[in-house]
This record gives sequence, C-alpha cells and structure tokens, in this order.
Amino acid sequence: MNLSYWEIKSWFTNVDFTIVGSGIVGLNCALSLKERYPKANILILEKGVLPQGASTKNAGFTCFGSLSEIIDDLNNHTEQEVFHLVEKRWKGLQLLRNILGDKAIDFKQYGGYELFNDKNVLDQCLSKKEHINTLLKPIFNKDVFSVVKDEFKFSAVNETQLFNCFEGQLNTGKMMATLLQLVLKSGVKIINSTTVKSFEDFGKQVEVQLSGFKFKTNKLLIATNGFAKQLLEEDIKPARAQVLITKPIQNLKIKGAFHLDKGYYYFRNVANRILLGGGRNLDFKTEETTEFGQTKLVQHKLEELLKTIILPNTNFEVAQRWSGIMGVGKQKKAIVENVSTNVACGVRLGGMGIAIGSVVGKELSELQ
Repeated sequence: MNLSYWEIKSWFTNVDFTIVGSGIVGLNCALSLKERYPKANILILEKGVLPQGASTKNAGFTCFGSLSEIIDDLNNHTEQEVFHLVEKRWKGLQLLRNILGDKAIDFKQYGGYELFNDKNVLDQCLSKKEHINTLLKPIFNKDVFSVVKDEFKFSAVNETQLFNCFEGQLNTGKMMATLLQLVLKSGVKIINSTTVKSFEDFGKQVEVQLSGFKFKTNKLLIATNGFAKQLLEEDIKPARAQVLITKPIQNLKIKGAFHLDKGYYYFRNVANRILLGGGRNLDFKTEETTEFGQTKLVQHKLEELLKTIILPNTNFEVAQRWSGIMGVGKQKKAIVENVSTNVACGVRLGGMGIAIGSVVGKELSELQ
C-alpha cells in the first residue's frame, strides 16, 4: 500500500474501533457502536469490492429452520438450545426489518413450504409436528407448521407438504445497499479491497497488519464468518453454497420459499424467475472451502431438480450461477466472544446470516 500523509491521518489514525468484514454482522455492529459511542472513530475493512462471504450472495430467505431441520437439530442439541436458536433467529429477523423497513428490502411474507421426496422423512415430520409446534408456541403464540397439499404442481415429491406461515423472502441486494447507506450516513468509514493479514493485541492497542502497511486501533472486531479461520482459532469452517437463477419464465405460478431434503436444497421465486441453491451435502469436503466457484456435480444436480421436480413441464434457461461462503461448526450457536483484551469476534452464523446477522452484530458491539 502506497499511502500518503493525508490518507494515513484521515483513515488510519486515532481509530477507536476497527471491524473486519462489511457483511450483515459487521455493518450492524458498526451501527450499534455508533449509537453507543456517537463520537467514536469507526473503520470497517472489507477485502472485497462488495461484501464477500454470503451477505450479498445468499438466496434471500427470511427463514428460521424447516421442520425437518429443527428435528435434526434436536439430535445434537437440547430442546432448550433449539428453542433459543429459533427464538434468536426470529428476533433477529424482526430487528433487521425494524432497522431497514420492509419496503426498502422488498420483504414479502409468502410463507415457506417443505417438500418431501423421502416418505420416511415426511412421516417423521408429521409425527413430530405437534411437539415442535408446542415447543415453539411461546415464541410465535400460534402453531408454526401446518399440513397442506401441493398447489404448485411439483413432480416426483409427495403431495403432502408442510407450511410455515411466518416465513418470507427479501431482496438481498436492496438489504445490503440500504444497510451500507445507513452505516456511511452515520459517519463510519469503509475501505474495500483491503485484506487483514494478521493482528497482535499489545494490551492497550491492537496492531493490524494489512498488505504492506500496519496501523493501530483501540479495539478490533472480527466479523468475517466463513473466513474467520484465517484469523482465529475457533470451531468454525467454511461451507460454500452454490446458487443459480433462471431467465424469466412466462406465467410462473410458484410463489414462496421452498425447502427440500432437510434444507440442503432451497428455492424461491424472484419475480418471474426461480432461484435455486444448495447441494453441498453431495460432497461436503469439496464444499468446505473459501474459494468461490461452481462444480459440475452440484450444478448438474440443481438443474436436475429444476427439470424433474420444480419445473417438470416448463422450458427454462439458467441465466446466472454464483456461490457464497457460509461459516458452520459442530454447534449451531453463533460464536460471539472476546478473543483477547481488545479483540472480539462474531462468527459462525450457520447459514442463518439474514436471520441472526443483525442481532449477532449488536451482541458483538455490546462486548465493548
């Protein structure tokens, strides 16, 4: 970095808080810090031209877990832990909507549907439905999951579906653009295309190493989720999610958020297109990467699902493909903790960044 005197003085001197990552967590952390410390000098460092990871690359689901996912979580978590996971996701979604407003993010509550091509999974969900509804009722004050019949004429799946009336969808691009505008308006500085190589906490300040340049900050907050392992020793690993979107389809009747195969596949309408993602369960090891890109294995499966289940009697063309990097671990609970005296992190969102990103960002700010 070839920096001038002016650049160093204006951007890298007397920095109170430095946030690594300008995704949902990092931006919400900055907003929360500005509310608590209006005069603080806050700097966000982002390695991408736009926020990397998953914040601008996700499917735009405002979900908190399909019934089969929640049942699966009960195999590795207590009922109380699962209750708190769902509660945090729901509260996080309400916080996100309150901060940005439904109109700004194009929020639509069309509901969520779970489809089944395995009768054993369906039978298990039907047998556990009332128990899960009872477990979650204190959060929603009514039953979350109900049984409905397929109204969209899908193929090769059971006619019986599970419906979640609380689920919705939003425009990921509008969400992040609005959030960025709020943060910049508050006076927070954001520097893009800048990678943090390392850091060292000296007790009073943290020295941050960039490419060819060092600076000091009073506090360092790491919000890089799936990329966190590059800076931290935490129980977190990257998980790539591959996505595609079709070209416009005439007279598309599908409307809502849809889950298949315990949430490993998901699709929704985007106006008159179908957005479809998932498939990392086909090869977990290959998808445990911080490299963006697609594989023939996953993309072939996504197209197969479009042809055989989602759009069996409709001609379609794929308009675009991309991928995002999530952060996952053995536990679904996000890691929000102090790493050292002046360093903290808010990472491992487990594919629920839209749902919990706002509240994790707020919690991260409250550690300071």
